[in-house]
Amino acid sequence: MNTRFAVAQRLLLLCEERNLAINALARSAAVPPSTLKNIINGVSKNPGVVTIKKLCDGLDITLGEFFSTREFDELEQEIK
Repeated sequence: MNTRFAVAQRLLLLCEERNLAINALARSAAVPPSTLKNIINGVSKNPGVVTIKKLCDGLDITLGEFFSTREFDELEQEIK
């Protein structure tokens, strides 16, 4: 699994856990829905940390909570 996919999957899981639609998260995070959809669909190749922080704010979690999962701990090396 690569980082882009892990971020997208984490966002989808958090929305599912909270019964939150993608557009609702975008509104609560003050992020354009197209930006969030581009992250989830893999169009955005490098979502910025500020954008991820805004999404975390919209989910009412910290960046640490967002990245504190086994999937992020086990990511493959990006530089080869």
